[in-house]
Amino acid sequence: MSRPIYVLNGPNLNLLGKRQPEIYGHETLADVEAECRRTAEELGLGIEFRQSNAEFQLIDWIHEARESAGGIIINPAAFTHTSVAILDALNTCDFPIIEVHISNIHKREEFRHHSFVSRVASGVICGFGTQGYPLALMRMARLLEQQTAV
Repeated sequence: MSRPIYVLNGPNLNLLGKRQPEIYGHETLADVEAECRRTAEELGLGIEFRQSNAEFQLIDWIHEARESAGGIIINPAAFTHTSVAILDALNTCDFPIIEVHISNIHKREEFRHHSFVSRVASGVICGFGTQGYPLALMRMARLLEQQTAV
């Protein structure tokens, strides 16, 4: 099996299914992880699925991924709009990065329209609910296939 894909989740995603279900849906983060594991297995990918409310922890995981991962799928949540530090950490990675958001951030408050992470992302998936995660894994698999074909 190739190097694992890190699926990193930012603040408040531990409350998925309980917090604003009209925006984020009723699936829990455990549901999302289970679906990601099923999808990754079908695609022949390994994953490291993690969540933290702490910016420094996400940065440490990005640093870890630099050495051991094939790519990162990240839902930075509110850090999307505020964290130059997460952007700087992601800028040190030389593999595909896919940004995921459950809601369509462009239909929400004006401050959510800007993403620091998008500057380094290979692609952005937003507004498809938790289905965005398996879509990101499918795209990641394709990007990795293209890398090995070159």
